[in-house]
Amino acid sequence: MFQLVKRLQKELLALQNDPPPGMTLNEKSVQNSITQWIVDMEGAPGTLYEGEKFQLLFKFSSRYPFDSPQVMFTGENIPVHPHVYSNGHICLSILTEDWSPALSVQSVCLSIISMLSSCKEKRRPPDNSFYVRTCNKNPKKTKWWYHALLGWGWGGILSVTDPFVLA
Repeated sequence: MFQLVKRLQKELLALQNDPPPGMTLNEKSVQNSITQWIVDMEGAPGTLYEGEKFQLLFKFSSRYPFDSPQVMFTGENIPVHPHVYSNGHICLSILTEDWSPALSVQSVCLSIISMLSSCKEKRRPPDNSFYVRTCNKNPKKTKWWYHALLGWGWGGILSVTDPFVLA
């Protein structure tokens, strides 16, 4: 537990002193627990999300940094994006199988900024309704299927009832 707290304190300090553009740590969120943070985010200038405000919830397990944090959008404004489900879950490979202990909260934030900034059209993932109805509350318990690898340009879930798997 000491190593976890030490790593989180280091990352907390880095996020406070040198946050990624448009990101701010919600100081109140870490007062009760160092293992749960809220990061306030503003859409980058010149993007579809310019000026929009979002919140990211980070939850760290006792296995962090060897296990990725649980990260999702929370609050009243969930971005409409092909890799963001309406319940706030984010389909991003570094949050699951491409996670490495060398990554940090800052690198996750930068990846999410990049993901939103590169969006050309605001739309939900094609399997949004199915996923939101059937998913676990913890996005890390989802077996993500990265459709972008197939050239479809969106992420999704792998499920026996998923029509894309059966086709």
